[in-house]
Amino acid sequence: MNPYQAKSIINLAVAGHGGSGKTSLAEAMLYLAGASDRRGKVDDGNTVCDYDPEEVRRRTSISAAVAPVEWKNKKINLLDAPGLFDFEGGLCEAMRAADTVLIVISGKNGIAVGTEKAFEAASKRDLAKIFFVNGLCDESARFYRVFEDLKAQFGPSVCPVVVPFIQDGQANIYINLLEYKAYDYSGGKPVPVPMPDMGDRLEGLRTAIYEAVAETDDALFEKYFAGEEFTPEEVIVGVSKGVKSGAITPVFCGDAMLMRGMEQFLDGLAWLAPSAEEKAGEVGLDVDGNPVELQVNEGASPAAIVFKTVADPFIGKLSYVKVISGKISTESQLVNMRTGNTERIGKTVMMCGKKQEDVKYIGAGDIGAIPKLTSTNTGDTLCSPAHKVVLDGVEYPNPTLSMAIVPKNKGEEDKVAQGMLRLSEEDPTLKFTTNHETHEMVLSGLGEQHLDVAVSKLKAKFGVDITLKKPKVPYRETIRKKVQVQGRHKKQTGGHGQFGDVWIEFSPCDSDGLEFGERVVGGSVPKGFFPAVEKGLRECILKGPLAGYPVVGLSAVLYDGSYHPVDSSEMSFKMAATLAYKAGMPQANPVLLEPIGLLQATVPDANMGDIMGEVNKRRGRVLGMNPAGEEKQTVEAEVPMAEMHDFCTYVRQVTQGRGSFTFTFERYEEAPSNVAQKVIEEAKAENGDD
Repeated sequence: MNPYQAKSIINLAVAGHGGSGKTSLAEAMLYLAGASDRRGKVDDGNTVCDYDPEEVRRRTSISAAVAPVEWKNKKINLLDAPGLFDFEGGLCEAMRAADTVLIVISGKNGIAVGTEKAFEAASKRDLAKIFFVNGLCDESARFYRVFEDLKAQFGPSVCPVVVPFIQDGQANIYINLLEYKAYDYSGGKPVPVPMPDMGDRLEGLRTAIYEAVAETDDALFEKYFAGEEFTPEEVIVGVSKGVKSGAITPVFCGDAMLMRGMEQFLDGLAWLAPSAEEKAGEVGLDVDGNPVELQVNEGASPAAIVFKTVADPFIGKLSYVKVISGKISTESQLVNMRTGNTERIGKTVMMCGKKQEDVKYIGAGDIGAIPKLTSTNTGDTLCSPAHKVVLDGVEYPNPTLSMAIVPKNKGEEDKVAQGMLRLSEEDPTLKFTTNHETHEMVLSGLGEQHLDVAVSKLKAKFGVDITLKKPKVPYRETIRKKVQVQGRHKKQTGGHGQFGDVWIEFSPCDSDGLEFGERVVGGSVPKGFFPAVEKGLRECILKGPLAGYPVVGLSAVLYDGSYHPVDSSEMSFKMAATLAYKAGMPQANPVLLEPIGLLQATVPDANMGDIMGEVNKRRGRVLGMNPAGEEKQTVEAEVPMAEMHDFCTYVRQVTQGRGSFTFTFERYEEAPSNVAQKVIEEAKAENGDD
């Protein structure tokens, strides 16, 4: 593929609800433009963009893929994004690299949550937006109903560009309102035909497009107001201006599976979508934190953002980059602004799905990949050492579902950890941690499917089999009463014996662990043995008397004891302290503490009652509500961590994916007796099994 100038490059994210036909549309565009020699099908597992073995097996996109299309002297970089919410990370990556977002909508199912999310994400990043209503050859497709819904939901900016003429339930003829021409696709290829009689509908659609165009330019507004006709060129230029400024969201339509309307669509993209030169400039920060404007200019110093990483044990690491300014060629020396390390570029490639094509350089406004950048991660800025700048990274949603990992074969913990760290490099919405308190490896992600894919990838790529289970809750124990107890350790063996004797006062206090003190009078316990007593107690508090959880809020004061000049030793006093702890804790009214977290759940107004009811059901306390814009509210509540494990699934079901939440640890509180009893019984059963 020849290098293209930024003015001829269109960076297009293909987004929308799962199952709306995004990958099929990308496949149709690639095939029509000659970028692939056969049109793959998602169901056959042979598409360009869904090439990962997991995507082939599941017949759905799980990560963003890049595939360039050449059409009418333009290069369109397609960024095919997943539609399923469990793989929202891929949508975030595609949005970061795109200048325009193509939102695909099913002609049968209409607007869905994924449509809203894609529109919202594009608006947040101030990207141009284009709608494509897909699957019109399905008899249950209803284009005009979907179009009216789009206007109702997204406002007057929604502007028809290609519309179908439907006869006997068949959408074979497509009318291009920009050119004011009709094309018949019933024979497969588009054949120009006379404009069909659509009655008042066609005039209404033309009026809608004229009104939208008139809004983009004062001269055009006056011409329209005077009742003069626009030329096709004026319409195209006017719509193009409106798309670039965000004032117009054009609507195309067709059927990707049957290749209907595809030529009109690709022509429309080439005419209307903003080029990288117009849209890909960014504002970064210099080393002092001051804003720096970067123009899309090949002659400038290079600066690029890494928006996606593939970490494969066979092909190595591949960093996908969007070059904002300058150009990146082999032998370039770039600095990674996160690590401060200099990265030497050995090779630059263009990606088409999984295929790599070596190129001399990746120019400003273009998208490509660089292999073997070992210490570079997604979100990093690569730039010239002479002109250092930091670009915005990729914003990902927080993981909301956590599961504990159990390796199927003993001794494979290291392999699991290595594999998971590599997978989380590739997918930053996966988080892998080792909880040293519960001695569990924990995997967190965006939902059940997300974690399921991670398990499959771990097996396929790294040869490790694991199962997932509900993670343990890190409970704590404390006491509510002051007690004074003796710990006396005496052992007589041949030669030296062992003797240690302590009196310790245990009482509740405010601390994250143990507060140790002493008020020994008259040397009944020599000072040299105090550290041994403290050490013994610090080891003891790791296991509480009720269920073996760590003890917090414990004050221990050594106030008396006795020693033997020959038989006493540090070990003897450490043992004496342990005996005092074991004797005293059960008498001190021990209680179980559970972790409480702050929940902030942002949900549509209509779901407020459901969420508040669910919080109460999960033993939570609602603290308040705040408006969150766009008919949404944020519910704030404190909820026990033990009750939150499957909350992610509940929120997604009840809000159809519109809701989101964060949950952060706040403090420990005494667990109700029925909860404590259950935890204690489970701990006894588990320790009994050991």
